[in-house]
Amino acid sequence: MSFKVENLEKNMAKLTIEVSAEEFEAAMVKSYNKNKKQISVQGFRKGKAPRKMIEKLYGEEIFYEDAANFIIPDAYEKAADESGLDIVSRPEVDVEQIGNGKTFIFTATFAVKPEVKLGEYKGLEVETRELVVTDEEVDAEINKALEQNARIFTVEDRGIEVGDTAIIDFEGFVDGEAFAGGKAENHSLEIGSHSFIDTFEDQLVGKNVGDEVDVNVTFPEEYHEESLKGKPALFKVKINEIKAKELPELDDEFASEVSEFETLAEYKDSIKKSIEERKQAQINAEKENKAIEKLIETSEMEIPDAMIDEQVNQMMNDFAGRLSQQGLSIDQYFKMTGMQPKALMAQMRPDAEMRIKSRLVLEAVADAEKFEVTEEELDKEMESIGEMYNMTLEKIKELFGEDEKKQLESDTKVKKAAALLVESAKEIPVKEEDAE
Repeated sequence: MSFKVENLEKNMAKLTIEVSAEEFEAAMVKSYNKNKKQISVQGFRKGKAPRKMIEKLYGEEIFYEDAANFIIPDAYEKAADESGLDIVSRPEVDVEQIGNGKTFIFTATFAVKPEVKLGEYKGLEVETRELVVTDEEVDAEINKALEQNARIFTVEDRGIEVGDTAIIDFEGFVDGEAFAGGKAENHSLEIGSHSFIDTFEDQLVGKNVGDEVDVNVTFPEEYHEESLKGKPALFKVKINEIKAKELPELDDEFASEVSEFETLAEYKDSIKKSIEERKQAQINAEKENKAIEKLIETSEMEIPDAMIDEQVNQMMNDFAGRLSQQGLSIDQYFKMTGMQPKALMAQMRPDAEMRIKSRLVLEAVADAEKFEVTEEELDKEMESIGEMYNMTLEKIKELFGEDEKKQLESDTKVKKAAALLVESAKEIPVKEEDAE
């Protein structure tokens, strides 16, 4: 095997790879052995017809595709490795020459890692929010705890009020016809949650257990089901049960029951401290993001489209994975939302490009600073990964090969570069409302 490298515009490159006629012939034999049982030749049992006979009847190209597929992956991997190129996208492969007795020639075109002309990265001016925690924020957290510890009881002596949960049967009709997905029994509906369309919940206020109610609503124009968009609908509703909740008293006893603290004052202080820590983490993340954005603005790099395509595909895969964890396939998501795959990918593209640029400038800072990563630092990073998956450090080390270890080392250098940007940045304080 031999190859040559051609550098193209916008950080693209092409490998032209030649594989000897002898290697191609070996691949043709493998292709013949793989396919011969599926090919019928008169006078021969399946799988027994000679290769030359099959090629004479069907053309020698009948074995080309599999022969090429046997050769290309290994030949490309070897050439890519020997070329020393930092390849950052999947290759686009084209066969240039193929045939019995001929050298097999194919090309692989791909993106290579762009060079970064790094701007000044120390002392970047970054706007940062002041850390403020209001009484309203503390009260909101306490109210959540009150709601979570509320006593739920069945109401029998009054009608539905806002805040109650109504247990209902319902069936929806449009133009007098029941529609798919518009029927349920013993559905729990919190009145005032606005989880149902239009004024559905409002029309149940004041109704009593056993009442049968006609609820008239109009589906919104942006509704996910095309056939229901903007349509008036009638829901026939039966009230089966009314449940209300009683909040506990906000006092020292409540504080001691829901926390490690004995008094309400201590409990409130702990909530305030927790909010402060959360907000500080958000402020730190914003500071890091703004510092990176500033550095990107003053740096120069040319990102190949194929590299962005690769990042978008990765983001799509990650998105599909998150949906899967929720029991939803990406095809179901597209059907429910009416979103087209190309439209979603177009939405992801700016973020994909920013992620690439962020990584590139941080890697460039790490190189400029000549950051190194010790074994102890790698162990610490692996321990963090192990904690996420409930695995020991030893188990993580067993699972990590050289490629994974190199990636972790690179990620650790990038973290150091980000920390340097933040530590050296000049903060310009702004009020929280101005920052928003």
